[in-house]
Amino acid sequence: MPIRKPPPPQGPRPEVTFERGGAVMAVVPAIVEVPRRGSLGDIPFANAEEAPGDVVMSRKGADGRWRDVSAREFRDDVLAVAKGLLAAGLRSGDRLAIMARTSYAWTLLDFAGWAAGLITVPVYPTSSASQTQWILADSGAAACAVESVDQARIVSAARPRLPELKQLWQLDTGALDQLAAAGRELPDALVTSRRQQMGPDTVATLIYTSGTTGRPKGCILTHGNFFAEVDNATELLHPVFKAVSTEPASTLLFLPLSHVFGRMVAVGCLRARVRLGHAPSIATEDLLADLAGFRPTFLLAIPYVLEKVYNTGRATAEQIGRAASFDRAARIAQAYGEAAVARQAGTGPGPGLGLRLAHALYDPLVYRRIRAALGGKVRYVICGGSPLGKRLAAFYAGAGVMVFEGYGLTETTAAATVTPPLSPRLGTVGRPLPGTAVRIAPDGEVLLRGGQVFAGYWNDEGASPAVAGTPDGRGSGGWFPTGDIGALDADGYLTITGRKKEIIITAGGKNVAPAPLEDRLRAHPLVGQCMVVGDNRPYVGALLTLEPDGLAHWQRMRHKESLSRAELAADPDLLAELQKAVDDANASVSRPESIRRFRVLAADFTEDAGHLTPSMKIRRAAVSRDFSADIEALYGPRA
Repeated sequence: MPIRKPPPPQGPRPEVTFERGGAVMAVVPAIVEVPRRGSLGDIPFANAEEAPGDVVMSRKGADGRWRDVSAREFRDDVLAVAKGLLAAGLRSGDRLAIMARTSYAWTLLDFAGWAAGLITVPVYPTSSASQTQWILADSGAAACAVESVDQARIVSAARPRLPELKQLWQLDTGALDQLAAAGRELPDALVTSRRQQMGPDTVATLIYTSGTTGRPKGCILTHGNFFAEVDNATELLHPVFKAVSTEPASTLLFLPLSHVFGRMVAVGCLRARVRLGHAPSIATEDLLADLAGFRPTFLLAIPYVLEKVYNTGRATAEQIGRAASFDRAARIAQAYGEAAVARQAGTGPGPGLGLRLAHALYDPLVYRRIRAALGGKVRYVICGGSPLGKRLAAFYAGAGVMVFEGYGLTETTAAATVTPPLSPRLGTVGRPLPGTAVRIAPDGEVLLRGGQVFAGYWNDEGASPAVAGTPDGRGSGGWFPTGDIGALDADGYLTITGRKKEIIITAGGKNVAPAPLEDRLRAHPLVGQCMVVGDNRPYVGALLTLEPDGLAHWQRMRHKESLSRAELAADPDLLAELQKAVDDANASVSRPESIRRFRVLAADFTEDAGHLTPSMKIRRAAVSRDFSADIEALYGPRA
C-alpha cells in the first residue's frame, strides 16, 4: 500500500519561481510515495484481501437495475479471465487490444490483462478500419477483444496484414465467459506468478494519441506512472473520492475507456475502493437515464456534457415559456458562484444578502433541476479535456455543483494540474498535481515534469522528447514539452490559452490562439463544431457546424421545421442568433483577434470523413482542404 502523509486542508502549496517579470515555474511536492513494487494487476487482489465485502462497482442489468459487485466478486472475475488469457497462450509483455464502449467488461478485461502480465492497448470503438489496423500493427497486438460484430469484421478484414494477431474475441457473444471456461483448470498460482514478475517500471499500457497532425503515436505508460497519478490525485481530492457525508462516494463513468482520462478514473476508483459504474452512451437521453438510476456523488466529465445539461435545461424552460426566468436564474447563479469562490479564496466577502435571497428563490425552480439531471446527489465534478469557461464553471458553483478543472495529456497519464478542493480559481486549470512541476518556456509553451510523465513513444524513439521519471517533480530528468501555450499566476495556477502549432498569424502580424474562441462558441447550443481560420489573411474568420439537438429545438420554437440544412445555413434569423454567439466570444479577446466573419456549413465535421479524431479533436488540415471554398468565401466580397 502507498505511504501516505496527511495533506493540509487545501493541499500542499506550490513553490513558485519568478523570472522575466512573472511566474515561470510551480512545483508541488508529492503527498504519496510511488510504491517500490507491485503493479495495477495487484489492486483487485489487495482489495479482496483487505475488504472483501466492500462494494467496488455496480453493473446495470438487462432490467435497468444496478447490481453491486463486491471486491471479492471482482477479484474472482479478474482471476478467471486472467487464467483464460494464459490458456489462450498469451505471454508476459504481449499486447492485448480492447475495442469497446465503456463497460464493466472493459475494466474487467483491463485488470485481467494486467494480472496476466500483459500490456493493454485501447482502441476507440469508433475508429476507422485504417486507424484500427495501424494501432494493432504498430503495437504488435497478439490478441484483440472487440465489442460487436461490426468491429469484429473490421479487425478480421485486416488480419492478413497483422501477422502477430493470434486471437480475436467478441464481447457481446460471451467472450469473457468463454475465456473463464478455458482457464478453469489452470492453477491460480500461474496468475500470481505473472503478477509477481511486474513492478512499477513495467509497461502497463500503450495509449495512442489522437493523431491530429499525423499518425497516432503509442504513449508508453508504466504501472508506476498510474500510481504516481492516481494516488496523489486521490489524496488531494479527498472530499471527492472519499465520503463527504454518511453516503459512500461513487461515480458513473461515461468517458471512453479508450482515453487516458477514463482509464485514470477507473484505476483511481478501484485503487480507492470508490463505487464505480459504467455508462456506454453519452447521448443525452441515455446518459440522463443512467445518471438518474445510478445517482453518483461526483462525476468526471468533459465540458461537452456540462454544456449539454445546461443547454437542455434552458431549452426545456424555453418550451414552457420561461426562458427569461431561466436566463435570470443563470445570471444569479454565476454571480453567486463567483462570490462564493472568492470567499473561499479569501479575495471577497461572499454573496451579499440580496444575492442570497435571489439564489434561494431560484434553487427549487432551476438549480435543483440541474442537480437532478446529474442524478440528484452530485456535488463535485472534475472536468478536463478542454477549458470549461469561467461563466459555466461559476454557474455550476452557484447551482450547488463545484467544478474542479484539470489539465493533462495522454503523455502525462491524464492530469498534470487540478483545482485544489478548497482553493478554486475560476478560469484556470488549477495548480500542479502533487509530485508535478510546471514550467513556462520563454515562448509560452507549457513544460511538465513528474512521476506520471510517460516513458516515451512505442516504436518511435526519435520522436520521444526528454521526459522525467522522478515522482516529486524535482529530479534531473528533462521537461516534457506539451505543445500548449499557457501562463502561471503568482500562486501557481495555470491558464491554458491555446496550442503552439495552432497559433494563427494574420496578414497584419497579429498572433491569434483559436482555442479560446472555439471553446466559447462550442458552448452555444446551436454550435456543433467550430474552426477559426485566418493564417496570412487580413482578419480572423470561422467555420461553424450546427448542433443537431440545439438546431431541432430552435426550429420547433420558431416553426421552421420544414427548412433543409442548406436553407438553414442562410436563414437570417439563425444567422442573427449565431452572430450573437460570435459577439459573445469576441468579447473575450482584443479586436484584432476577434472573428469578423463566419460561415455556417451545410455539412458536419465527421470522424468518417477524416475531419475529427476519435476523441473529437479537429484535424485542421483535413477541414481546410475539404472546405477550402467556404474559407475563400469568408474573404471574398460580401453577398
